[in-house]
Amino acid sequence: MESGSGDGSSAFTATNDDLPMEAELLKRAWRNEKAAPQILQFDADLVQRSRELIKLMEETVEDFRSNGDDPLTVSLYQMDVDRTHFLLRSYLRTRLQKIEKYMFHIQKTPELWNRLSRQEKRFAERCTGDMEQHLQQSVLSKLPSIYHSHLRQSSSSEEDDMVPEPQLNTYVICRSKRYLGAFQLDDSGEDPVTIEADDLYALPYKSIKPLVETGQIDLV
Repeated sequence: MESGSGDGSSAFTATNDDLPMEAELLKRAWRNEKAAPQILQFDADLVQRSRELIKLMEETVEDFRSNGDDPLTVSLYQMDVDRTHFLLRSYLRTRLQKIEKYMFHIQKTPELWNRLSRQEKRFAERCTGDMEQHLQQSVLSKLPSIYHSHLRQSSSSEEDDMVPEPQLNTYVICRSKRYLGAFQLDDSGEDPVTIEADDLYALPYKSIKPLVETGQIDLV
């Protein structure tokens, strides 16, 4: 699947030396996406830069092979390419899996819907359309009319109680690169948690959600 924001071409110019740095940024985005219960903001710029770097490195490896360079050097460059390619594909695949799992919830929640790339939105629309059609043909059409909704248990339900939602109270392992000081997790009256640089914490995702979304805390 091709994913991107569609907001215009990137002004980024790839160089060989950028690959390790971009790989680390991509690894960070991948880890956050895998650990977060809900879908995060699609990083279109990072994806575009990673694709450009992969293409550049593939061309570099091919040049090395054509010129008969040291096989070990070629192998090391190829390992960098393969690692970055894996991270990029896994990042995109993780997002697609979340969309498939929470498609109806994402589609009806503007905050989450706006986090998707243009291509991911088209994928979500296809998924929801196919699922609605499947449920209607295989199950709902055979039930009494009060049970014809694929979102609610019955017509008397006040909410979409058949729509799976991510559990934001799930505990996640997180780490901050800098000292953040005392942080109040919720309004329960408990003492705040002092977040030190590079220490690991197990905290409810809902409490640190703003810190994750603003890049102040990484999930691991």
